[in-house]
Amino acid sequence: MRIVFAGTPPFAAQALDALIKAGHDVCLVLSQPDRPSGRGMKLTPSAVKALAASQGIPVQTPRTLSHKKDPLEASAMHELLLAANADVMIVAAYGMLLPQSVLDIPKGIGPDNSVKCINIHASLLPRWRGAAPITRAIEAGDSSFGVTLMKMEAGLDTGPMLLQKSFPLKGDETTASLTETVAELGADMLVQLLSAPQDISITPQPEEGVTYAHKVTKDEGRLNFSLPASEIERKIRAFSPFPSSFAEHNGTLIKFWQAQLCPEISGQPGEVVEADKNGVTVACGSGAIRATVLQRPGKPKMPAQSFLQGYAISAGEYFK
Repeated sequence: MRIVFAGTPPFAAQALDALIKAGHDVCLVLSQPDRPSGRGMKLTPSAVKALAASQGIPVQTPRTLSHKKDPLEASAMHELLLAANADVMIVAAYGMLLPQSVLDIPKGIGPDNSVKCINIHASLLPRWRGAAPITRAIEAGDSSFGVTLMKMEAGLDTGPMLLQKSFPLKGDETTASLTETVAELGADMLVQLLSAPQDISITPQPEEGVTYAHKVTKDEGRLNFSLPASEIERKIRAFSPFPSSFAEHNGTLIKFWQAQLCPEISGQPGEVVEADKNGVTVACGSGAIRATVLQRPGKPKMPAQSFLQGYAISAGEYFK
């Protein structure tokens, strides 16, 4: 099958790799422009661009596909997409909205060749439409998660579903670990769907149960210890790796990377109840958390025992 692929992060690169290994003809790849990265802020290609380049697949990194924003660039990309003569376009965490004019270009597969663009969305739609479904699902304490392959339309993750698979959550997932899980699942589902395009069925999303996963901002990482310990523990997992969870101790910003629930321990919100080799235990609105992996400015993440050898925290002090 002749495919145009649009994606950017490692999550998307896994899907692209699966398509290549399945023998599909990926004739063109779209990805976000190179971004400064690392301490030297060197321009670095996205994971998708790097993979495509290593396979000799042509890559384009347009700043926009919108005629309103840049008619010249949008027109040039439109012509390239027409010339690609693709059967279908696959989109995975591309990071740019696609106008209807782009969605209409591929020849189409499935019933009446009506499936022109397929999106790999990491959630059980219609729950968690939007930019940060994995983070928001962990933060909310969802008991199950999954991946939806959907037919793209102009709305935000509103298109009908082509395939959906779910699995239970264990309650110890971070955004990083769950992203790896759903990247593998999504790639497998995509190969499965495209292996039998004649069997594709189209199911409208339910009208009930719609929620939105709004983009995560840096300031959300600041911990509010007046919240229940269960909520704080979920936030620590949800905000790993971005934006990370943090609080101030005597004017120093401390990041919390891993924590355990201690429902039987109580104290004033933010109060350090214990600080020993087992962790730094901080009281919350109800219960407490025991931070087992922490980080201070200029230092790597450390287990609590190592952290406390280089930074003093004592019972009775407070995090703000």
